[in-house]
Amino acid sequence: MLIVVMKPRVMVKDMGAVLKKIEDMGYQPHISRSGERNLIGIIGEGNEEKIKDSLSVLEGVEQIVPLSQPFKLASREFHPEDSTINLGPVVIGGEEVVVMAGPCAVESREQLLEAAEAVKEAGAKILRGGAFKPRTSPYSFQGLGEKGLEYLAEARERTGLLIVTEVMSTGDITLVARYADIMQVGARNMQNYALLQELGKARHPILLKRGMMSSVEELLMSAEYILSNGNPRVILCERGIRTFEKMTRNTLDISAVPLIKNLCHLPMIVDPSHATGKWELVAPVSKAAVAAGADGLIIEVHSHPEEALSDGPQSLKPEVFKKLMEELKKVAAAVGRKL
Repeated sequence: MLIVVMKPRVMVKDMGAVLKKIEDMGYQPHISRSGERNLIGIIGEGNEEKIKDSLSVLEGVEQIVPLSQPFKLASREFHPEDSTINLGPVVIGGEEVVVMAGPCAVESREQLLEAAEAVKEAGAKILRGGAFKPRTSPYSFQGLGEKGLEYLAEARERTGLLIVTEVMSTGDITLVARYADIMQVGARNMQNYALLQELGKARHPILLKRGMMSSVEELLMSAEYILSNGNPRVILCERGIRTFEKMTRNTLDISAVPLIKNLCHLPMIVDPSHATGKWELVAPVSKAAVAAGADGLIIEVHSHPEEALSDGPQSLKPEVFKKLMEELKKVAAAVGRKL
C-alpha cells in the first residue's frame, strides 16, 4: 500500500483529480487526515513505481510514501489521529471512558430489564447482552435468538442505553442490525473472514474481540478486513488470551492496550470479565485497563449470578458494579480522562 500525502490546504478539484486517477488505475482510495494534510491510501496490488510516476505529476501531491505495517488502514502511519465512534450522546475513543455492562446472555425479559436499570443507575452508557451465544458445549444455553433482541430493544426504550450484542454468522447480520447499535464479533469469530467482510459493508460500529489464541497483529489484520470493505467504525477489544496459567479463565494482555494505541488509531476497550473469569478480579483489572489507556470496558453484570445460564462466576452483582464505577472515576481522572 502507498500513501499519497497531499499539500496543506489542497484545492478540492486537485483532490478529486487524484482520487479519480487512483480509481481509473483500478485501485481503491481511502482518505485520512493528518493536521492540515489529506492522506490518500491506495489499496490494491500493482507496480508501485508506476503508481508513483502517474500520481506524482498531479497538482496538490506533495509526496508518495510506502506503508510499512501489514495492517494498512488500521495503522497510525495512514491515520495519525485517534479515531472516534460517535453514537449520538456517546463517543467511544474520546476523553470519556465508556462502560458497557449487562448480563453475558439475555435469559428472560425480567432478568434483562432488571440488569439494564441497575447498570444505567450506576453510570454505564451501553447495555451488553447476548441473544446468540457461541458456547464450547453444544448442550449449553445458546441464547434466545430474536426474542432476546426484542428484549434488548425494549430495554433501550426504557433506559436510553445503547445496545451491543453479538452477531455470529453472515446470515444473522441483517437481523441483528435491526436491533443493535453496535454489533460484536466474539473471540471465536475473530478470523471468520467471510463474516468480517460482510460486516465491512455494514454501517453499524463493530466491536471486534481478540481471539483467545491470536496475536496483536492478527487482531489488527482482522480489523483490516472490516476497514478495507468500507466500514471505518471498528472498536477493538482485548479480552484475554490462552496461556499456561490455569488460575484464571484467560490471561489479560494489559500491554496490548498501549501497544495497540501506539500502532493503531482505532478505539480500544478491555473485557475484564472474560479475561479473568472471576468476579473478584474484575474490579482491579478494570482499574488497570483504564490506567493503561483503554477507551472503555465491557463488564458482565447479573442480579443473581449464582442462577446465571452463562458465565455466572465472572459476573458482578449490581451493588458491586456500582461501587466499581465510583472507583473508576478516580482512576480515569488520574490519567486525564473522565467516566
